[in-house]
Amino acid sequence: MSEKSNFVDQIKVFCRSGHGGAGSKHFMRTKFNPKAGPDGGDGGRGAHIILRGNKNLWTLLHLRYHKNILAENGESGSGNNSTGRSGKDIYIDVPLGTIVMDDESGEKEAEILEDGQEIILMKGGRGGLGNAHFATATNQAPEYSQPGEEGVEGFKILELKVLADVGLVGFPNAGKSTLLSVITAAKPKIADYAFTTINPQLGMVEYRNGRSFCIADLPGIIEGAAEGRGLGHRFLRHIERNSILLFLIPADSKDHRKEFEILLNELREYNPEMLQKEFVIAISKSDMLDDELKVAISKEMPAGIPHVFISSLTQQGLIELKDLLWNVMNKPAE
Repeated sequence: MSEKSNFVDQIKVFCRSGHGGAGSKHFMRTKFNPKAGPDGGDGGRGAHIILRGNKNLWTLLHLRYHKNILAENGESGSGNNSTGRSGKDIYIDVPLGTIVMDDESGEKEAEILEDGQEIILMKGGRGGLGNAHFATATNQAPEYSQPGEEGVEGFKILELKVLADVGLVGFPNAGKSTLLSVITAAKPKIADYAFTTINPQLGMVEYRNGRSFCIADLPGIIEGAAEGRGLGHRFLRHIERNSILLFLIPADSKDHRKEFEILLNELREYNPEMLQKEFVIAISKSDMLDDELKVAISKEMPAGIPHVFISSLTQQGLIELKDLLWNVMNKPAE
């Protein structure tokens, strides 16, 4: 891909939280009492690095130019029991659906799901205690204080799983991008060759009475994607969060039922939990079908899964499709 994609779904950043400030070893001296005792203040806390969910972000693109995130250190304490200033916390705004993994261990450390949700990714070091804390009846002039705690540093991988209500699943050229461009405000790249969609396209579908839902065109799953062939894994993970999977099968397919089953098998191999979602089937390019063919194709369709005939070209069946998706999405849980 020569052009840089604006949909950044995975990024590696180096983070370092602030060191805590050192406690102070200070003794109070007044005009009349040159040995008034220890009054060293505590060091300030090093700055935290905090993740914050932001519903207005769709990608991790903004972090591409901030790969080193270095937080402020806390300031040292001083005399007169003055505590040092704490470092100013750094907030990293991320889209909903972002997970953070440690680069070395690969362990998942955090997941942001709600707008405004905050998670401390790396804690700043605690400030050291000043010598005033260590005065006792037997040691009234302690000559020591604590150094501040070190901050934490390391590489983190931020990964975005697209949060969409509906995921579009189909082979390359099933007409997913065209459908998306017709029913949403998204402007995907459309062409008649496989793999036009290299990154998931998100679009908002306007529904009745000002309501809307989000639909994601997930890049063409091809046979073997579950083993990582083609565009495989990197994109299959985008489907993990959708509540409905909309299978798009073109009317000119040689075997509609078989195409559905191959797609289903891909999902099963990738993650069997995918099969717990609600399914809807749309037969695309249906403007080329007559009623007799529609009846024949309907008989091929698996029982219990709603299907609808659509044509992005003639807009046939699109309102019916939106109604169907909305009803499946909002049906009460059993």
